[in-house]
Amino acid sequence: DCLGSTDFFSDEALDMLQSPLIKEETLSRKELVQMRYERDVETMAQMSSNLYRWSEEEVATESHLQWASWIITSRVLTVQGPPESGIANRLLIPLIDMCNHDRDSPHILTGRAMAGATLKVVAGVDVKAGDAINISYGGSVEGNDRFIQDYGFLDGGGSKERGKSEVVEAYKIVAKKLTGRNRALTKLTVDDQARALEALKATTLEQDQELLKSGGITKHDERSAIEFRIGMKKALEGSL
Repeated sequence: DCLGSTDFFSDEALDMLQSPLIKEETLSRKELVQMRYERDVETMAQMSSNLYRWSEEEVATESHLQWASWIITSRVLTVQGPPESGIANRLLIPLIDMCNHDRDSPHILTGRAMAGATLKVVAGVDVKAGDAINISYGGSVEGNDRFIQDYGFLDGGGSKERGKSEVVEAYKIVAKKLTGRNRALTKLTVDDQARALEALKATTLEQDQELLKSGGITKHDERSAIEFRIGMKKALEGSL
């Protein structure tokens, strides 16, 4: 759902995330789309009305380019090429795109990281006709800071995890990044970690929960922003 991605959040909703890192990354992507549109699409469309059309009646707009860019980002896979090439390819693979996310799925997507490997989904259990085949997005190492940007959803827990823990793994992963507890995944500077943690102190967990329950927040992006910061504060409390 593209509208669930921060790329389509209002400025108010981006602020409500209480995540300067997500906001800055999102705004950077928006600026790149705007620059590309003004440089390539708008200029060419002014030269000929037949270029860059969204439909027979409508010329492609910056919003169209933003949507198209996000669609590719949410579906592209980085796959290593032949060993001798040293090239990593970014590919759209429609069949794999049909697999939804489940962190606890027994099925595994393999072949992305090894040069010359065959990309495939390996079944972890017997699959019957009609069964849904899910995979874990991000190789089970990414959290909700990426999911809300790249895929437009917040991971509420895997099929085995859901309902058993108040703090799901997708938030714990981000909390470990911010506190430096997972050095293998943490690519943040100490300053970035400090800024991210400080921003979440703008309101308390109790205030956020009350705000969400009040019914006063009706816009989807703003509710998602509050849900994100609630999840983060619960995860950080559990990591202390």
